[in-house]
Amino acid sequence: MEAFISDTFGISNEAINYVILPLLIFLARVSDVTLATMRVMFIMSGTRRWAAFLGFFESFIWLIAIGQIIQNIDNVYSYIAYASGYATGTWVGMFVESKIAMGRVIVRIITKTDTDFFRQWLKEHGYRFASVSAYDHEGNANIIFTVVQRRRLKSFVHTIHRFHPEAYYTIEGVKSVSDENIALEIPAERRSFSTLVRR
Repeated sequence: MEAFISDTFGISNEAINYVILPLLIFLARVSDVTLATMRVMFIMSGTRRWAAFLGFFESFIWLIAIGQIIQNIDNVYSYIAYASGYATGTWVGMFVESKIAMGRVIVRIITKTDTDFFRQWLKEHGYRFASVSAYDHEGNANIIFTVVQRRRLKSFVHTIHRFHPEAYYTIEGVKSVSDENIALEIPAERRSFSTLVRR
């Protein structure tokens, strides 16, 4: 690779060994670790085809990076670039995963106040839920279970605080649901007759 870059672009061997090659290793490592993070995300969400697709490119890029490390085993800058790329790729992968926000979560809301208005809001927005009476350390309580798309979780939590500011809640990942529409928020004016029947 060094000879190809030197002959093609007229770059000195020193620049290749200490700048170009470490940079390429760094970028390759960022790419494959980012893909690895996304692959795990697809596995957790049950999207096997995308997980396998990303796994191919992840391993391919990793082989390229490790191959350059072996060919330049005495170049300490390659090791630094490899480790730095891994750390950066982890951060980039987590950032991309948070932006994509695929999948669903189950939200459990525990409150001591009446939940009639909140349950009505859930119905109007197409959420399926279960509501049960419970007993906590302070006495009677109400628990609501519902499934929410991850990308809507932030606004959903805001709604919880709006109806029940004193409530506490837990959030847990869901691998799959029996009905793909179970976690879709559907405004009342856009819900079709078939959607209402499924409810």
